Amino acid sequence: MFDNSKIKEYKGHKEKVHTVAWNCDGRRLASGSVDKTARVWTPHRGTDIRYSIELKGHTDSVDQLDWDPTHPDRLATASCDKTARVWDQRSGKCTAVVQTGGENINICWSPDGNNIAVGDKSDTISIIDTRTYTIAKTQKHNVEVNEIAWNNANNLFYVTTGQGTIKVYEYPSLKLLQSLRGHTANCYCVEADPTNRYLAVGSADAMVTLWDMEKYTCVRAFSELTWPVRTLSFSYDGQFIASASEDNFIDISHVESGESVHHIECTAAMNTVAWHPRDYFLAYAGDEMNSEGKYAGNLKIFNIKDPRETL
Repeated sequence: MFDNSKIKEYKGHKEKVHTVAWNCDGRRLASGSVDKTARVWTPHRGTDIRYSIELKGHTDSVDQLDWDPTHPDRLATASCDKTARVWDQRSGKCTAVVQTGGENINICWSPDGNNIAVGDKSDTISIIDTRTYTIAKTQKHNVEVNEIAWNNANNLFYVTTGQGTIKVYEYPSLKLLQSLRGHTANCYCVEADPTNRYLAVGSADAMVTLWDMEKYTCVRAFSELTWPVRTLSFSYDGQFIASASEDNFIDISHVESGESVHHIECTAAMNTVAWHPRDYFLAYAGDEMNSEGKYAGNLKIFNIKDPRETL
């Protein structure tokens, strides 16, 4: 399956790329960069920068972005400039600016499209109502808060902490239900799998843990990486999980067996990986340098031939 893989490179940013995300129909890919811009690509048209739109308006690094899961043209960005912005990719215009209390580093859109959660460097999570673009609720934490995510059913909200735990909250009440402890160091990234059975968590202890969300038990751990896990993503069918760090490869492991099935070679630390919502395409970006010794400002897409196509 991995023998026919190809990699395409897309260059459009002046600084390193911190975040990539596919829209809900998989026709657009967004990237956010330290250069204060986001960019929306149409990957199937080609790698040329002409097939992308620049989204300008932030005054600091765009650290994370996420698409509205119910609308293929609506994108939200989180920036250290203390704002979250919403964009319409058709016009390339910003349609809403929400001022937040801190420098924003995490953002995720609720599965029903009604809310956006934003996490900042002062460990406050703000829940934005997307009908009014106002902050409906804030939650201050007394521990380091890293990545945040909803489950697909929209009734649970996950927060990874600097204490090596994953806090599971009921949503929308944000009542604490469980604190999952499976790591010996900070938990950095979290994602629910598409089948809603598992939650994956990546940590500074270089491990990715997989949790059964009915029993709140850890069912297996992936230990292929040797550096802190910065980013992870489930494939659209929940079969594979990609994870990356400062190792010089991205690991792709089989979710059920726990076996590593492929390494994508890299020349630098990776900041972000994202599987396509309908196909075996993996977008990724990191701290790669160009021949002049500057950040390449690039992202890549790894394309696996689906085995069903060769039957």
